[in-house]
Amino acid sequence: MHQSLASGPEAQVKEPSKPERGLYHVTNNGSVCLLAYMGLQFNVTYDSPSVNKTVHNLVNLKPNSTTTSGSCDTDSAFLRLSADADKMNLTFHFSLNTTSNKYHLNEVILTAVWPDTKESFTAQNDSLDYLRGTLGFSYMCREEQTLDVDQRLSINTFQLQVQPFGLSENQFGAAEECQLDEDDMLIPIIVGGALAGLVLIVLLAYLIGRKRSHAGYQTI
Repeated sequence: MHQSLASGPEAQVKEPSKPERGLYHVTNNGSVCLLAYMGLQFNVTYDSPSVNKTVHNLVNLKPNSTTTSGSCDTDSAFLRLSADADKMNLTFHFSLNTTSNKYHLNEVILTAVWPDTKESFTAQNDSLDYLRGTLGFSYMCREEQTLDVDQRLSINTFQLQVQPFGLSENQFGAAEECQLDEDDMLIPIIVGGALAGLVLIVLLAYLIGRKRSHAGYQTI
């Protein structure tokens, strides 16, 4: 899905619907070595010669028209997603620290040919530190999160679960929740605790008042 608006020196974008989740996997010697289940949305900025303006565009990745490829090594894994008849190619590069057994997304590459451009759009950053997880565990983030790649590209992820290393029986390992999910779970706990404290205070005030009232009757 492409959606853009060009109505001024800089075009502003109208948000499309949330992207559909897709299940993507990479195999090595017949076994799944990388597994990802997520919705992806690209927030791109580029110069459009057709309207002679800078365009801000939101593009949803459609799983049904996306092909998957990639490779896995001991300490690196690549997930490549191609869509629109290979007019758009996204690469995720994950790295594993074999000493700490921690992995992270360290590089993103996006090449694309948008409908109103003549030249290919390219964005790349190989010094990222996103989607941090532990070997044998999957990284999960149900909340929408934004991966800033460079000034022209950010990627919004939706209901993401990914594991680039240490899969067992071609399935996700136990999930490590992202900070956004933990914060989202913490809010109702805090609210519930505050309400419980308020109820306790009211109950204590009632009991104290009742005790004083009972003592007054005895004196009379």
